[in-house]
Amino acid sequence: MDFLAPTSWAEALETKAAHPDALPVAGGTDVMVELNFDHRRPAALLDLTRVPELQEWSRDAGRIRLGAGVTYSRVITELGGALPGLAMAARTVGSPQIRNRGTVGGNLGAASPAGDSHPALLAAFAEVEIASVRGTRVVPVAEFFTGVKRSVLEADELIAAVRVTPPAGPQQFCKIGTRNAMVIAVSAFGFALHPDRRVVGTGIGSAAPTPRPAPEAAAFLAGELEAAGLWDSRGPLPEGLATDFGRRVRDAAAPIDDVRGSAAYRLHALSVMARRAATWAWDSYRDENRSAAA
Repeated sequence: MDFLAPTSWAEALETKAAHPDALPVAGGTDVMVELNFDHRRPAALLDLTRVPELQEWSRDAGRIRLGAGVTYSRVITELGGALPGLAMAARTVGSPQIRNRGTVGGNLGAASPAGDSHPALLAAFAEVEIASVRGTRVVPVAEFFTGVKRSVLEADELIAAVRVTPPAGPQQFCKIGTRNAMVIAVSAFGFALHPDRRVVGTGIGSAAPTPRPAPEAAAFLAGELEAAGLWDSRGPLPEGLATDFGRRVRDAAAPIDDVRGSAAYRLHALSVMARRAATWAWDSYRDENRSAAA
């Protein structure tokens, strides 16, 4: 197995073009597990840890560009205020050692249905910046996943960054596993309020062949909030509305039975998590209003 170690982004793209069968590796928290268990045996590894451009994040015109090599730990400490949903998800990833190595870009590249960052990125309507020597393209994260551990990435392409406009309202992330820490999600849910657009963002994890939003449920909740004048009044979220929203999120999923949980359990868990996430986020939205008025 060859080991390729570019030291610049331009060199990384050229190397990937010359070795399209090379497997990119950053933190290695997914790749090394697959290698150790002999689930994959690529012709070459493309080490991206020496590419400084991937370790950077920046703000431009209200949008955050998160380099593919930014670790979960840095998301928590440096972006917890701007992207609290993603930071919540990052806190649930493995151990501190894993969070110090694992990256959001690597999580996307693995394209696992259970990837912890995916629901939060879906709820925030994030975009994936993909590059090759042929140029750069931007794909909405909801269109990035094409199947179980498959994505739109072409053989000569690498993930450069994730682009996120921070939601204007509160965000939430919920995850259920077989224990409280260091566990793969049985199911997960991301939620974000976008009051500036009067839109709701959703993200389902580990309950379908790919991470996916729940667009019908999101449109239903946003429409009901509009019809009741709640976006303006910031009145209490009716319990029945939150429950109905949870059911619609459940209906958007397509889980299977596996060693971590049954499909029926995943559906029930999603319904509960969606109801709770919507309620918690709405309560935070109301608290913002009361704090502003104080």
